[in-house]
Amino acid sequence: MAVCKAQGNGSAKQSKTEALDDQYGVDKWNNWMVSVVMYKQDADLSELMAKIRVLKNQTEELSRDRDDLNWTLGVILKFDNFPVKDFCPDKKCQPCPKGWILHQKKCYLFYNEALNWKTWNKSREHCKRTEADLVVIDNLQEQEFISEHIEFYYDIFHGYWIGLNERDDSWFWVDGRNDTLGYWMKDSGLVLGSVALMMPQRNLTESWVKAHPGFMSKFICENDKVLMRPN
Repeated sequence: MAVCKAQGNGSAKQSKTEALDDQYGVDKWNNWMVSVVMYKQDADLSELMAKIRVLKNQTEELSRDRDDLNWTLGVILKFDNFPVKDFCPDKKCQPCPKGWILHQKKCYLFYNEALNWKTWNKSREHCKRTEADLVVIDNLQEQEFISEHIEFYYDIFHGYWIGLNERDDSWFWVDGRNDTLGYWMKDSGLVLGSVALMMPQRNLTESWVKAHPGFMSKFICENDKVLMRPN
């Protein structure tokens, strides 16, 4: 009887061990399955996030394209007759008309035709025909840009008309603002007048002269009709 009891206890222990082994195997399997599921979820989540990033980039690009088109349309609508050939020579559009220079969200024309100079008023009329006006200088940086693009010609008395004129003993720009820069030359040798020339090859803060409006000179036009939205 003792032997049978021992054998019974052994069988019970073996069954318990087998049961534990089975449970361990189940738990190991379950843990592995959980790991597989979590890995797949992580992979799916990473793929989803990547797709979201792509869609976000595409949305931002479409938004920029929309804003660029709205900007261009707004510029076109400023013209009574949009000069397509000037802005888009050879069917390739550019920010400024042909022959103009882009700087700080504005377009500039440096009139350089030989021996076809104009009075201050005629220069302004020429600018206005291109939906522009004589240049208004806002700061030293713009003054420097202009100075870099004008050249000496004919003699020391000839410069470039700018959009500055005198009224009631004060100097005003063509947009109505009072001048606060005062980049006047101390002695130009010219008879003083009611409009302003900018002289090339001079000190940046001493390059304007007061001249008679009937004097014939080159000139500078400026407008803010930049066809393509600046970055």
